[in-house]
Amino acid sequence: MLNILLRKVDMQQFIERPKLLTAAIGGLSEAPVVALLGAWQVGKTTLAEQVVAAWPGPSTILDLEVAATREALSHTPERLLSMSEGLVVLDEVQRMPELFEVLRPICDDRNRKAVFLLLGSVSWDLIKGVSETLAGRILFVDVGGFSLAELGPENQDRLWMHGGFPRAWLAQSPAAWTRWMQSFSRTFLERDIPGLGSKVSPRALGRFWKMLAHYHGQTWNAAELGRSMDLGVNAVNHYRDLLEGAFMIRVLPPWFENVGKRIVKAPKVFLRDSGVLHFLLGLEEMNELPLHPRYGASWEGFALEQTLLAHGEREAYFYGTQRGAELDLLLLRRGLRWGFEFKCTDAPKTTKSMHIVIEDLGLEHLWVVYPGDREYPLTSKITALPLKNILDSLK
Repeated sequence: MLNILLRKVDMQQFIERPKLLTAAIGGLSEAPVVALLGAWQVGKTTLAEQVVAAWPGPSTILDLEVAATREALSHTPERLLSMSEGLVVLDEVQRMPELFEVLRPICDDRNRKAVFLLLGSVSWDLIKGVSETLAGRILFVDVGGFSLAELGPENQDRLWMHGGFPRAWLAQSPAAWTRWMQSFSRTFLERDIPGLGSKVSPRALGRFWKMLAHYHGQTWNAAELGRSMDLGVNAVNHYRDLLEGAFMIRVLPPWFENVGKRIVKAPKVFLRDSGVLHFLLGLEEMNELPLHPRYGASWEGFALEQTLLAHGEREAYFYGTQRGAELDLLLLRRGLRWGFEFKCTDAPKTTKSMHIVIEDLGLEHLWVVYPGDREYPLTSKITALPLKNILDSLK
């Protein structure tokens, strides 16, 4: 009876992610290897199980977090993988980076009978040589947290407050959400980061992570952060790279070209998940958020991530000049330049800065993304856009 009840609860809480499922299955028809990349606990394993359920032939799931699986693969990986048929899923593949060298000749074998779905919780940049090893043989699917398109606009505030990690969003109460966040952050710092071979102290990295929450949405200043933590610039940059590689923070690069102005050339840093941001800021309920000094920055980061989930992460930048003209997000798509400003206000208005960046960058259009419900033009080149309409912004 208990098992039946548990299955019923799981079915009620299941969230469809059709866009990601289509991308993963479509990729396997085009390349011998597809990699699902995203943070720990973001839903990659659940997505892989959906791919397996839809797969017409045989399938095998190998979880490399299980010691027995790693042991079996450590002895005769070539034989094991080359003899496989159908779909082979390798979960948490970053725990055995030597498998990438094994997969290369298998992918090139004309008699190969398998395709491979790799699940990774760190950026390939943290695993040296991977991109080169499987170049031309692998397609990547970025798996982020839940999007507004997946959950529906009626859940916007809950998604903003609790973030997009499935178990965090599905938490039944603020207290349950806080307990999950406590467990997640502790496991991430004490088990997952050391599992990458990092020698960084979990306590020091946790302190740095919490400090970044207060710098969320600001331009990167390693010297200032280093002074605050009594660390050198190299150490602070290493901490940043670890969190970026584990998909916990986003380092948004600046756009600069010869426009005859002094341009900001340091990147901006955001915590990718708004729920993690709010947890590290000590917030628990939605009514606490508008009272916090990082309220506007929280909206900027949340709307930024939802925009990138809708339109992809490639060719994404921010723009700023030393004289104060700024653009929160610049996307280059199909040869055109699109601008986004993220304003946590009930009634967005134009600013002098908006007109400057339209001229500086030659924007096709500038969207002012806000939490409201009504889309309306501000000028011929600027439109106030509810976040719930973000999917339609580049059409």
